[in-house]
Amino acid sequence: MISRRHFAFNLSIIIIPWLSLLFIGKRSIKRYSFAGIFIIIFEIINHIFGHKRKWWKFYDKQGSFLTNELPFSIGPYMPLSMWLLKHSYGNFKKFILLNVIADGLFAFLFIDLLKKVKIVGLDRLSNLNFFIYIHYKAYLLYGVQYLLEKIKSSG
Repeated sequence: MISRRHFAFNLSIIIIPWLSLLFIGKRSIKRYSFAGIFIIIFEIINHIFGHKRKWWKFYDKQGSFLTNELPFSIGPYMPLSMWLLKHSYGNFKKFILLNVIADGLFAFLFIDLLKKVKIVGLDRLSNLNFFIYIHYKAYLLYGVQYLLEKIKSSG
């Protein structure tokens, strides 16, 4: 059984990022949603792989993918990806810099905070390895959006 603290945390990491999309604009949602959906699917596959390899440890005993990794996949990934694309698409250096900052904050600060409050901690990954694990997807996200823009402009 998932603890109340963990359940409240899961709800917050799903609801708050998605509510932020109310402020991004319809045009941006339409423009960046495909790349966002793509990155969610890719992230779920990555989380399944990491779950099997025990790269992190959730403190609730259940060990369920649905209550542990999935909220991280469906919560912050797509909204954050769309916000980063909105504010930096067309300037690759800015996009990478913003991703380095966001991924670095998560890998080196936020994950340690989550360990202290007994939600999740790294098990078989160092903070640097975890940073690489989450950061490499930024290049894939930008590439998907780039291809979509190319297809739209040629068609």
